[in-house]
Amino acid sequence: MPPRQTPTARQIRLGVELRKLRERAGLTAREAGEMIGANQARISNIETGRFGLSEQRIRTLAHNYDCTDESLVDALVAMATHRERGWWEEYRDVLPPRFLDLAEMEHHATALRVAQVINIPGLLQTPEHARTLFRQVVPALRPHEVEYRISHRIKRQAVLYREQPHQYTAIIHEAALRMRFGGSEVARAQLDHLIEMSERPYVSLRVIPFGGTTFPTVGHGLDYAYGPVPELDTAQLDAAHGSELIDSVAQLSKYRLILDRMEQATLEPDASRDLIRRITQDT
Repeated sequence: MPPRQTPTARQIRLGVELRKLRERAGLTAREAGEMIGANQARISNIETGRFGLSEQRIRTLAHNYDCTDESLVDALVAMATHRERGWWEEYRDVLPPRFLDLAEMEHHATALRVAQVINIPGLLQTPEHARTLFRQVVPALRPHEVEYRISHRIKRQAVLYREQPHQYTAIIHEAALRMRFGGSEVARAQLDHLIEMSERPYVSLRVIPFGGTTFPTVGHGLDYAYGPVPELDTAQLDAAHGSELIDSVAQLSKYRLILDRMEQATLEPDASRDLIRRITQDT
């Protein structure tokens, strides 16, 4: 079987985690290959997500790497053996890979926590709000490219409508609620949608008010996806030049702390909802 030409972020992450286990065990790629009857090149391709692995081989490697964390091994096996084609693959030739990576990350997360200072989180945006934002992208998008991005964003929101959705926490600064992107009508519809979504039992929407306490901010969107085990958490930073997926233990710890401290600066959910209602009346 030839190597994958474009491995997904999840396939790459599996390889990264196997490399971390190998390096923690103090083994070279050549030594690891000898343990499963493969050469150094095969191990390198596995660790870059270009080759897949069977459950047995993952468990063999984990055993040889002296990994005793069975929960982590089971999670790695699930990553390798879950081969269902995600809906986002239909966008592979029409959207940048980072769009697909984000959808894949959200789909497999066990819980999501996001923070936005200027924008409304993507999973809570209305189509018209999203359309307004995509029409302002630099360089400008053509009309059909805008529509591709809108349809992708709306399909991402399916994670909030599952039969048993995972917990979703959105931390939004009051500034984002008052931006009025698209004009008053679009802005009011967006705020009404936030109120409606905030009433769902698995959605926690918390607002950082003007005049509140200080808090750390990365200055751009932050999405944190919890994995089946902490080692498989992922953070996604959304900047003008594109998004970046973070998986290092130190960085994940830092972004969890940032989210914790931002959440400490928020109003309680009921008070946050009341503030959104007041802003809606002024919009």
